[in-house]
Amino acid sequence: MVSRERRMVFVTVGTTCFDALVKAVDSEEVKEALLNKGYTDLLIQMGRGTYMPSKVSGNSSLQVDYFTFSPSIADYIRDASLVISHAGSGSIFETLRLGKPLIVVVNEDLMDNHQSELAKELADRKHLFCAHPQTLQKTVETMDLNNLLPYVPGDAKQVVTLVNKFLGFPVD
Repeated sequence: MVSRERRMVFVTVGTTCFDALVKAVDSEEVKEALLNKGYTDLLIQMGRGTYMPSKVSGNSSLQVDYFTFSPSIADYIRDASLVISHAGSGSIFETLRLGKPLIVVVNEDLMDNHQSELAKELADRKHLFCAHPQTLQKTVETMDLNNLLPYVPGDAKQVVTLVNKFLGFPVD
């Protein structure tokens, strides 16, 4: 019996309710697309949502599980081969800092959605892929992880120095 390498997709909606993302990733079409890309496991953090994903994955052998909340999702992100996330800046930057491939799914139901602007900007810079619940399947099918560029956080030292000078604090 040949054991295959475990390749987990971790899905997070943070503390919000984003049933549209959970439903999209729970669809047979998205599960099949993930399986076709070589992923073996799907773990969904569903937050305050009411939609319950299925642990059964149709005809495929994708292993599916879910939970609502965890004190920290850092270990799940660290263990993931791919992260699919809502557009919250904390989830985005934590995933990028850990160097994990990321698909950000924009919640179109949010008013004044500044999160979508962040996701689109980072996608334009090729740090992540940006999708909507209805385009997630196509994004998974067409994504090429080799096209992503590593995210390098900016250095805030110059800003801190300027603020310290302005406030009259000693500058190192």
